[in-house]
Amino acid sequence: MLLATVITATGLIVACTKNNSTGSSGNNSNGTTATEIQAQSDDNTQVSNEMDAVNDDVNNSLNSSTTFSGANYNGGVVDGKAVVADGGGGSLNLDLGICDATVTTDTANGLREIIITYNGVNCRGNRIRTGVVVISIPVGVRWRDTGAVVTVSIQNLKITRVRDQKTITLNGTYTYTNVSGGLLKDLATLGSITHTIAADSVTIQFADSATRIWSVAKQRVFTYNDGIVATTTGTHSDGTNNNVAIWGTNRFGNSFETLITQPMVIAQSCDFRLTSGQTETLRPALTLTITYGLDANGDPTGCPGDGYYYYKAVWVLNGSGKTYTWIAPY
Repeated sequence: MLLATVITATGLIVACTKNNSTGSSGNNSNGTTATEIQAQSDDNTQVSNEMDAVNDDVNNSLNSSTTFSGANYNGGVVDGKAVVADGGGGSLNLDLGICDATVTTDTANGLREIIITYNGVNCRGNRIRTGVVVISIPVGVRWRDTGAVVTVSIQNLKITRVRDQKTITLNGTYTYTNVSGGLLKDLATLGSITHTIAADSVTIQFADSATRIWSVAKQRVFTYNDGIVATTTGTHSDGTNNNVAIWGTNRFGNSFETLITQPMVIAQSCDFRLTSGQTETLRPALTLTITYGLDANGDPTGCPGDGYYYYKAVWVLNGSGKTYTWIAPY
């Protein structure tokens, strides 16, 4: 019953946001009403999670392409799946496929591209995606090499969240760097693999047609603990604050920057879901802290299986000392 109540409340907030937004021109609000702050909390969570999902798809596609990665899978990659030794007498199951997309390559006319085309199939039960992601690999570069750099172009990637039909559409060009070198299959011997992800101008269109520009600077470290674990931190500094991961303007026209204050952890053992982490969003009018990996009461919890994780958003209005709390599923 509590789950249904929270989901209903979230839907009402999104509906109110649509009525209050004036699209791409913004509404000149200072963005401090409960509805606006709750909407920004949900926007930050949805956009960040979907960006991470694309990061995973890009990494999987690079790992599964022996031509572009330089990988050598003894048993091969069958239907996107490979099994390699984990170094402890067991095996690491790599699911490198993307259930709602087709992956093709283009090497004609000097091109070296991997194209991910999302087909709108709701194979995971939580989202519907359409659009294209193109990975461009320079001649002579193998993704497994230390310092390998590829360019990722996200083109009209529309994501619809199934539980409330909230949509976002992403466009932009990223730079992915394999800082440490190595592939997921090498985790047993390498211990960890480090990637960085950077973008200066990601365009996000929200369901109310407001279109905003965000920048991204993240580091992802892959380790092994009962499966693959991806730990994300922010890498940008504004001269005062470090660990900044995202900055730009929210749908209401308010400038912000979001710091990762506790690493964001995604675990294969929980179906590659965000299991913990904390962000702090700084704005002139307020400070917003969001904690992930919680239950419906706002307490830390283990993997909920098919159920929802929740985040708790706590915001303080600068100058007033007033504090508000909001809990919602993700």
